[in-house]
Amino acid sequence: MGVASAQDKLKPVDHGLAPSVRILKMQTAFNPALPGSGEGVRLFTKTVKQMSGGTLGIKIVEPGRIVPAADMLDAIVAGDLEAAFTWSGYAAAKAPVFGVFATVPFGPGPADMMSWMLEGDGGRIHRDAYEKLGVAGIPCGVQGGKGGGWYRGDLNTVADFKGQRLRFGKFAAEVVARLGATVVPLPPGEFFYQLQQGKVDGGEMSTPAMDAALGFDKLGLPYYMPGWQQPSAVLDFLMRKDKWEQLTPAQRAQIETACRANIAWMLSRSPNVQGPALEKLKASGVVIKQWSPELLAAFRKNTDIVLKEQADRDPDFAAALANQRSFIAQGANWRSLSRLP
Repeated sequence: MGVASAQDKLKPVDHGLAPSVRILKMQTAFNPALPGSGEGVRLFTKTVKQMSGGTLGIKIVEPGRIVPAADMLDAIVAGDLEAAFTWSGYAAAKAPVFGVFATVPFGPGPADMMSWMLEGDGGRIHRDAYEKLGVAGIPCGVQGGKGGGWYRGDLNTVADFKGQRLRFGKFAAEVVARLGATVVPLPPGEFFYQLQQGKVDGGEMSTPAMDAALGFDKLGLPYYMPGWQQPSAVLDFLMRKDKWEQLTPAQRAQIETACRANIAWMLSRSPNVQGPALEKLKASGVVIKQWSPELLAAFRKNTDIVLKEQADRDPDFAAALANQRSFIAQGANWRSLSRLP
């Protein structure tokens, strides 16, 4: 046999068949047109497509198109949604442990949160909690700190909270209720209108960049800082466990790697957009106020009580919170010593 013939025999046969393409339909909890989490949705889908060479695509389904954002986990389990990109806090209705990933008042910032998730036990705890629900949950983004919220009146003392009708999520809602406020549960999409109409007196929305994009500066209300109620929050990509396992190992790896890339991008993106957003708000006439030392102390004191009560009710939450705090504490000395005065 000649050399040319041997080489021909080793060449792969091209039958002219294009590689098969898998398209996942993924509903998002975040409007893809908005900064931060919305941008993260678009980047994640683009990264998956690029990494797979176009053989794995994700079609974005707009928020609420199939089910409300708060119900997406149930829809994943029922098979009504193929995939979801969402906030981990929505899962806390099923298992309180997800509150540790969603929003811990006075908890870790985004960098420390993701260090715990990727280097500590956070990722394992997160994965195990979703698997108990029959779901594959992949950490796929991180939100930075929120603003402290928008209010129709001045809030300087604990007494100022008495009788206030406020929108806050989960733990923060319990904290302000302990200060005498009345908590008004509202979906994000209704908060602007209710605040504009005077049907609520204030509450939290999102980051400065998101709040500016949503036009909250048009309300003529003061904006309080900092967002003690949510220093960071984990975003998740979800699929039902059996559907996730039907993907090829390469496809699962592409999604997981794209999620890691999304986390890195969101960590770098958030600080770059919040400063200009605050300047935009101030330029439009918004007065930026800082919480008084009295209120910050009251928020912290009551947060400790609320988290302890939740830990006493749920051992999984207690274990996860203790693990997170231990991990953050072990690096506290380094963070203190390594930062320039």
